[in-house]
This record gives sequence, structure tokens and C-alpha cells, in this order.
Amino acid sequence: MQQPFREVAPVKFLHNSGLYIHIPFCNKKCAYCDFYSVIPSENLKNDYLSALLGDIKLKGGQYDRPFDTVYIGGGTPSVLGKNIKTLLDAIKDNFNVSANAEITTEVNPDVSDEFLEYGINSGINRISIGLQSGNDEELKILGRTHTANDGRDAVNRIKSMGYKNISADLMIALPNSNLYALQSNLDYFNSLDIPHISSYILKVESNTKFSKFTPPLPDDDNCAQQYLAMCDYFENMGYSHYEISNFSKPGFESKHNLKYWNCEEYLGLGPSAHSFMDGKRFFYPKNIKNYIISPNTEFEDIGGEILEKIMLKLRLKSGLELSEFGLENIIPKLDIYKTNQLIRIDGTRISLTNKGMLVSNSIISAVLELVYENI
Repeated sequence: MQQPFREVAPVKFLHNSGLYIHIPFCNKKCAYCDFYSVIPSENLKNDYLSALLGDIKLKGGQYDRPFDTVYIGGGTPSVLGKNIKTLLDAIKDNFNVSANAEITTEVNPDVSDEFLEYGINSGINRISIGLQSGNDEELKILGRTHTANDGRDAVNRIKSMGYKNISADLMIALPNSNLYALQSNLDYFNSLDIPHISSYILKVESNTKFSKFTPPLPDDDNCAQQYLAMCDYFENMGYSHYEISNFSKPGFESKHNLKYWNCEEYLGLGPSAHSFMDGKRFFYPKNIKNYIISPNTEFEDIGGEILEKIMLKLRLKSGLELSEFGLENIIPKLDIYKTNQLIRIDGTRISLTNKGMLVSNSIISAVLELVYENI
């Protein structure tokens, strides 16, 4: 049952909104993944698409504003096949999607040419491919069903279809990994010649296969060494480390994900999808059957407040302009972090170094404590 929102003063935003669509289907669950997905039957896929299209029509009528990013994630959106056109048509028919909108879909290396063709003809202009590793043994440990050659072939197929804005996921600090194995992976990803890479340190999440049977993982020092080596490598290869886990060539930053980190509005549809609209955060529960019957959201919290904005902006290389919040007076108290090369201080702007990004939670918590004392 949909819960009522708390009454708050309306928040005015200067930016266009983003739209996220969750496709909760995977043919196989990877050992590390805690994103909400189920193994689908054809009937379940059809029922879900029908419910999703109805929700798109309903929500499109409720939010009459421009959307300049669309992100179709999962799960595995490419299981939709040619129905990706049906989905994109519905989005454009019911939402005010900007003519130059960034429209992203996630895919796996086994993505079909049919999906890619229907996608690009329907307006998709950015692909995020889940590669994770360029090492076959690591891919097996992760539970991936593709090989390193499959990943390379998929990237080449995506390029041949006309896609130019391509991102790939890389996972580091994998079981039994070291700097030598990392170097091989970095060379593999760099050789793909793509403009964006999202990289994550493997973290064992609850309710995953790894949480029940945890493989031997590198210690904290090894993880730190791998992260810093990766940052140096990609920066030397012309990528900007614009967010803790993201690297891009100039102009290829993820516009949709930047909305999250800049505390801008976004609407999420589908089970487990979260939203931040009109100063409120809300979400759909992780239950596809209930979503199909009645796609109702639940209230989460008020959003867009100063502490939240500061926390999110500190994830970005551009950092935080303290003068925007009247917080210049906290700068002297941050000198210890500058001395330890964890943050940069440029006038009244602070930002995390690569070393600081490794311990971002601790530094952000310390900054928030200082901020809280001054607001």
C-alpha cells in the first residue's frame, strides 16, 4: 500500500530530471551481485512489460517536466530483445524527453544484434556493458558466463552498430588477485578503446553467493594498492577520474549518474527503483509480483538537504565549493587531511585525492560533522 509523504516545503530545481527504468531479469545470478533480479519465464517478462508500460503512462502524466537522461538498468535489459523499441516508444510518448537526451542501457556480452539494432534505432546512444574482468579464471569465479574474448567481441559488435558512447564495468581486488593480475586487466580494458570505465572494489554483500561461500580476498593494503595503481593507470591513459568509481575521456561522463551525485531530481520505475522528486525520496519494494499487480511506491525520506548535498558532491573530483554553503570557516580544521594528502584545498573548494577516495566514508563523515556544527 502506498504510504503518504510527509508535508514539506516544495524544492525548486534548476536542472532537468533523469529517468531510471529497472529491468529485473537475469538468466543467471552472479556470485557477487545483490541487485534485485529474478530468472524470468516468457509469461513473467510479458506481464512485467505490460505493468511497466502502464506505470510509464501513469507517471508520465504526473511529471510534466523535461527529462534529459534515461537509464535502463537491471538485471539485464537486453533480455527485452526487440521489445526495447516498445519500451523506448512508451517513454518518449509519455515523458518530455529532451531531443539531445543521454539514453543508456546496460547489456551483457551476450547481447543480441537484434537488441542493439532496435536500441540504436529507438534512440539509445550510450551502452554500459558488464565485463568485470579480462581474465577467464576471474570471470568463472565471479559466476560470469562470458570469456574475455566474448567481452572484446561484444564491444567490437557494439561499435560496429554505430554506438560511440560505451562504458564498461571493471571489478578489482578480486579473489586471489594481485598487482600483476590487475595490470593485465587494466591493459585489457585500455585496449578496448572505449570512453568510459566504471570500476569497483569487490565487496561481499549479504544475500549473495559470495556471502555464503566467501573466496579468499586481498587484504586492505592490497586493495588500496590496486585501487591507487588503477587510478594512476587510467589517468595516464587520458581518462579523468571524475568520481570515486568512474573514469571518462573528456565529454563522456555519465550525465545520468551525475544527477545522483549532484543531488538533482530523478524518477525510478520498477521493483527496487528509487526516486528523488519534489524534495522527497521514495522507492518501489523489491517484489516483481506486487509491482505487476499494483505498482505502488513507499516513502523513504526527505531529500536534497545540505548534509546530503555535501556528502554526494564530495564523491566527485570537482568536490565541494564551501562558499556556496557559507562554510569557509571550516577550512583550517581540514588542514590535517591536506597534510596527509587525503584532500585538496583550492581557495574555498575542497576535493578528495585518489588516496582520500579510498577512505572517503571517514573523510566525508568528518566533514559532515564539521558542517553540522556550523549550520
